[in-house]
Amino acid sequence: MSEKILNLYLVIDNGIIEEFRACSYEVAGSDEEKISFLKKNAANDFLSSFKFDPPVSNSGKKMKYKQFSRLEKQGKQFLLFEEIFQKFQVPDSPLICLTPVVDGEILSSN
Repeated sequence: MSEKILNLYLVIDNGIIEEFRACSYEVAGSDEEKISFLKKNAANDFLSSFKFDPPVSNSGKKMKYKQFSRLEKQGKQFLLFEEIFQKFQVPDSPLICLTPVVDGEILSSN
């Protein structure tokens, strides 16, 4: 079955989330095949991906990666990607590959 899947990027500089990026595909196959496809394309997709503003506090401060990590441990990190999910019109619980880009280095695992 074909579904919309996303390569998402968490761009981190000096411990601060500077931006999100995303690239979407419409792909058929098993979940394992789709994840493999996303991982294989993660490094190449980064430069052509769409940019999104980072999460900010009520006082306008950008989120630290430590804060994101706490949300991730609670399974709530996906709430930060709602704008991306809406833009790409993905279904609930979309299949994604989240790749950190730390101080300019893409940390993808093929």
